Amino acid sequence: MAAKIRKGDKVIVLTGRDKGRTGEVFEVRPDAGTALVRGINLVKRHQKQTQNQEGGIVTKEAPINLSNVAYVGKDGKPTRIGFKIQADGKKVRVAKSSGVEIDG
Repeated sequence: MAAKIRKGDKVIVLTGRDKGRTGEVFEVRPDAGTALVRGINLVKRHQKQTQNQEGGIVTKEAPINLSNVAYVGKDGKPTRIGFKIQADGKKVRVAKSSGVEIDG
């Protein structure tokens, strides 16, 4: 299955404590159906000190389910994503609300 949300996409959170906030996807985990979004779903973790890393309480992004985020189109509004096959046989992502092709 082709991924509808990809690395580098701007998304908006639809539900949860970060509802309404936007951020950029920097990692997608298709097998788990989750994504990591910069600055969204932040959690604090107690990090043990290692030879390369300092210990203490660190804040980092936790995975968020792909069903809880929506792609933000060029107009700044959330939209669903579909696929279209071009005349040359290339498969491209398309914004459902406007029909505009999505780069990437």
